[in-house]
Amino acid sequence: MADTGRQSMTDKAASSMKPESQKSMTEQAGDKTKGMADSVASTMQPQSEKSATQKAGDTVSGNSNEGQESLMEKAKQTMGMGGAENK
Repeated sequence: MADTGRQSMTDKAASSMKPESQKSMTEQAGDKTKGMADSVASTMQPQSEKSATQKAGDTVSGNSNEGQESLMEKAKQTMGMGGAENK
């Protein structure tokens, strides 16, 4: 379960597994908006207030906001499902 105001791990996984080339413009825009909102929420929420699940999800999705590529993005690129332009 996601912390309040955060995107659930299930939503993140589902969004990440569908190749960008198969998403409609609306889906792409929605994913980008949700991702940005989640990133902002991650930044605003102190680490001490995050659940263990949310901390793990932030690590996997790269929401540490340190300019590093996320593990999810690396996996998508390796499988040919996304590129740096989608970051």
